[in-house]
Amino acid sequence: METRDREREHRGGLRERKKEATRRALHEAAMRLAVEHGLDEVTVEAIADAAGVSRRTFSNYFGGKEEALLYGGEQRMRSLLETFEARPPDESSWTALRAAFDTVHDRFGALDPQWAAQVRLARNHPSVLARQLAHYAELERSLAELIAARDGLPSGSLRPRVMAGAFMTALRIASLNWIEEQPARTMPEVVDETLTEIAREFR
Repeated sequence: METRDREREHRGGLRERKKEATRRALHEAAMRLAVEHGLDEVTVEAIADAAGVSRRTFSNYFGGKEEALLYGGEQRMRSLLETFEARPPDESSWTALRAAFDTVHDRFGALDPQWAAQVRLARNHPSVLARQLAHYAELERSLAELIAARDGLPSGSLRPRVMAGAFMTALRIASLNWIEEQPARTMPEVVDETLTEIAREFR
């Protein structure tokens, strides 16, 4: 019985890894084509062809090219929330947020050029910006709930919502500043400066 359970668990893990590999391939194809040809010239069919999958397979994973394009950045932000939740409970929420960002950047640092490309595309394409802002709003709500839980406050309390909003706003501002001055400083340096400036009251 245990052997069969382990086999099912192994098969399930393998399927998830294959799905993630397909998502990643579609995301990278979308990024590459958008940078090379401009987003307006990129079709879902072209992304699927570049990733070596069918149009139907693309639709099983993403609702459109904007979603595929932003997948990498969205996964990074999801990882940030998970890392924040796992930080030591004796850390203040603001300290834990800053530490979580540093950890996630160390883990995904090689993706900085892709992050830069996503920010540029979002600035120039309303459809990408709308998708990105909607995702940030969703993450902000989730982050506020995590902060409230960490600080022992009721769900929906004002302070966690303000802190989550300040943190997410700081990341957006830092991303834009980093793009404008690149390659003068690293992304973590710009984020650190922005977080220090925007949220002094949360120390």
